[in-house]
Amino acid sequence: MGDIVMYGADWCGDCRRAKVWFRENGVAFTEVDVERDEAARERAIEFAGGRKNIPVIVLPDGRVLIEPTNAELAAALKD
Repeated sequence: MGDIVMYGADWCGDCRRAKVWFRENGVAFTEVDVERDEAARERAIEFAGGRKNIPVIVLPDGRVLIEPTNAELAAALKD
C-alpha cells in the first residue's frame, strides 16, 4: 500500500482519533497540518469538494475520506 495522507490540525478531535486509530492498527500515514500550511489547507478543501471539514484522508488509490469514523477507516483500508 502506498502513502496515506491525512490533512488535519492538532486541535481537531476527529484528527486525533484518526491518528490513534492509524497507530493502533499499524497503518503508516503522513500527517499534514492545515493550520500551518495554507497551500495544504487549500488542497484539503479541494479534495473535500469545497468542504472545510477535517480530517481529510487521501488513500493511495485516490479515494478521499472526510471525517471518517473508525469503522469507515477500517472498511476503506480493508478493500
